[in-house]
Amino acid sequence: MPRPQNNKDRRHFFLKQTQHRVAEGLWLYGTHAVQAALANPRRKVLRAVLTERAAQEIGAKLLGRVKHEIVDLNAVGKLLPEGAVHQGVALQCEKLPALSIEDAIGQRHQRRRIVVVLDQISDPHNVGAILRSAAAFGATAVIVQDRHAPPESGVLAKAASGALDTIPYVEVVNISRALEELGGHDFWRIALTGDGESPLGEASREGDIALVLGSEGSGIRRLVRERCDVAAFIPIDSSTESLNVSNAAAVALYELRRGA
Repeated sequence: MPRPQNNKDRRHFFLKQTQHRVAEGLWLYGTHAVQAALANPRRKVLRAVLTERAAQEIGAKLLGRVKHEIVDLNAVGKLLPEGAVHQGVALQCEKLPALSIEDAIGQRHQRRRIVVVLDQISDPHNVGAILRSAAAFGATAVIVQDRHAPPESGVLAKAASGALDTIPYVEVVNISRALEELGGHDFWRIALTGDGESPLGEASREGDIALVLGSEGSGIRRLVRERCDVAAFIPIDSSTESLNVSNAAAVALYELRRGA
């Protein structure tokens, strides 16, 4: 492509170059997801493409961290998957650096630490919603299995509404071993199941908690459940068979935080 000679050509050149690199990087979109990514010092950001209105909403301070270009709404949409609800902003960035469980749980605090462990929940909308609830109720981290969980993506970040960059998202090879490690740090491990032994409020105890949730189809796997200290359920009306896993996570986190 020839070197751009004027502002219009430079903008065209920028968009062509950006579109060419879509496959090379991670694209986040939506106001909250992009604001959180720009505010996260652990996130390496490359460039932003956004409308004037989106730039005003995000703010000059955050945008000062990244090379950015003001374009129209349609130009933003062309960089992203069809149907992406981008709110006029797209951010090209790198995946967050990997975290260990030890890194994520950090130092002991006076407030109870709550870690959410997801056993093969693969839908990015559900996982994003769980991340959002984890942030709302002050969870310490969300742990997933690397081969059976959604990778970082624009869909996941949008569903998490910024929580992907505020709650440690830890990918592990083996959930059972992760639970053993949490047990070694004195976390009380609760499997949330429909056939649990007691209501969640009774199964909880003082101290740090690891809350384990399974996929809506197969639930928590046997070996994972065996690594838990107790299985608990959320009491719901008999007219309803079960809760969506992200709704169950929100209710459970509220209960655990309320009882802390």
